[in-house]
Amino acid sequence: MSEDRHGLYIGVERQGEAVFLFLKAIGRLTHADYDEITPMIEAALAGVTHPRVHALVDATELEGWEPRALWDDFRLGLRHGPAFEKIAIWGDRRWQEWAARLGSWFVSGDVSYFTSRDEAVRWLMK
Repeated sequence: MSEDRHGLYIGVERQGEAVFLFLKAIGRLTHADYDEITPMIEAALAGVTHPRVHALVDATELEGWEPRALWDDFRLGLRHGPAFEKIAIWGDRRWQEWAARLGSWFVSGDVSYFTSRDEAVRWLMK
């Protein structure tokens, strides 16, 4: 993968009070990536008053973060962590599983790591 290719992509679906987010991370994330995606995430979470958000994070093409981007991710998690009921992280690297465990400390809901997209989706729908 080219070092120049990086970013975060988001899909949002609402069902009543429930919000479903799909995030795809590509390459080595930068502060600029978070500057672009944060307003979209905040708009998607506007009005969520109790943990009702389920998220699928596709990390299969994630290579990591720049230091400032890692800080942005941490701040975003602290600010919106209480809104999440479940986060499924789908990846294929051992360090991603470790990062998912660490991230679960900052989210009020359940966070699980999966190597299969189908298993991740099944878990989210339970």
